[in-house]
Amino acid sequence: MVAKNIEQKARQIKLIVSDIDGVWTDGKMYYSAEGETMKAFSTYDGMACWLLSHAKIPVAIITGEDSQIVATRARKLKIEDVHLGIVDKLAVLQGLMDKYDLNAEEVAYIGDDINDFECMQAVSLSACPANSPVVHILEPDILLERKGGDGAFREFADIILSTRE
Repeated sequence: MVAKNIEQKARQIKLIVSDIDGVWTDGKMYYSAEGETMKAFSTYDGMACWLLSHAKIPVAIITGEDSQIVATRARKLKIEDVHLGIVDKLAVLQGLMDKYDLNAEEVAYIGDDINDFECMQAVSLSACPANSPVVHILEPDILLERKGGDGAFREFADIILSTRE
């Protein structure tokens, strides 16, 4: 069951913005001598993107990592707004709000670490996975039950989508 104030906020969401590492992945990075070689993504999060697209709620990615693996995953999920290697996440978030002509009450953000703090404060609805090491700093509206890489993004999407039914 979703708290009433969260349900009211979730009902207004028209864009979900997400960090990747620690949210869609378990936060681990696998390197070989050639560089980054693997990340594991949950298929639950992929299905969340499909469900959101059918509900006409776009998903955007803003990540500090400049990862071809993330770009490939985003292409497969048909995510148009993919911002890699970003230092100033808040500036990109504001650009997305301008692009979609949205205000803060219409945007949700999910992140897991201190570089997500400003974005989480700038939107109406925020969440972080259960295993965030800085949940006490981020103070999200929703502390998810699932961990990063284990369907946390899907859980957040389901909360938002449940207000549409």
